[in-house]
Amino acid sequence: MSAFSRLDRAFQNAPLLPLSNRSRYVLMSDCHRGIGTSSDNFLKNQHLYFAALEHYYRQGFTYIELGDGDELWENRNMKTIIDIHSNVFWLFKQFYQEDRLYLLYGNHDMIKRRKGYPAKSCGTYFCTQSQQMQPLLPSLTFHEGIILTTDLLPDSRSHVSLYLTHGHQASLLNSTLWPLSRFLVRYIWRPLENLGFLDPTSAAKNYSVKNKCETKLDQWAQENRRILITGHTHRPILPTEPARYYNTGSCVHPRCITCIEIERGQMTLVKWSMNARFDSSLYVAREVISGPVSLFTLSNRTENNFC
Repeated sequence: MSAFSRLDRAFQNAPLLPLSNRSRYVLMSDCHRGIGTSSDNFLKNQHLYFAALEHYYRQGFTYIELGDGDELWENRNMKTIIDIHSNVFWLFKQFYQEDRLYLLYGNHDMIKRRKGYPAKSCGTYFCTQSQQMQPLLPSLTFHEGIILTTDLLPDSRSHVSLYLTHGHQASLLNSTLWPLSRFLVRYIWRPLENLGFLDPTSAAKNYSVKNKCETKLDQWAQENRRILITGHTHRPILPTEPARYYNTGSCVHPRCITCIEIERGQMTLVKWSMNARFDSSLYVAREVISGPVSLFTLSNRTENNFC
């Protein structure tokens, strides 16, 4: 199966969510939450992430995670990840109870697509206060793709659809052959990474692999005349001129996390980082990297040829 066929398949039964001027979505990807060890890449940005997540919850955004939220190649136990990062999953529960939480799976957490896995691993958690199991995300479903579209609104005058997926489908090694990649990461590249070596097959760490992957994703979007938003390569992309391919970046950058906000019919690429005031006190700052880009202007400039 080709990369294009894998991308087509990702959206065959994808959930449709409404998109309008009143919509508020925040798209994040590649958190790689681990088990709190030295190889947990999420640890260095966990405070930035939680501060951003609290902001989006208070502001009424719907949270959509575009895959690789949890590092399940290096780690086997999702319950341990939930215990270590309990503050994140506590906030996930708040989003979930208000129908504002959607999680996709990527190559590093592909196991989440297995039948029964979400309920078994994320359905409940052990509450230390009550000393018993409590509901967490009992009916959660992990998706491969999601489509945000104006077509669900009967009074909409514009036809705009955003196709969201992780982006690993562009790589044979990270999609069809993902069990082999997981084996290599778990038993070969992870120990070597602790010694300073980088995984040459990783789209996030190898620029040649990164460029090849993004070229395929952009080609699929161009040929199918769709707006595609992914993660996977960890490189944030939001051109100021209308385009068809965008990328949220990741939550494991050295000094920041990046995401795409969708609000008032516009997309904005932002980063959250630690800044210092004049009195040397620290605070978490939100900064616009690129945008905003109007979705509806984009639709007009591309002659409404979206599928």
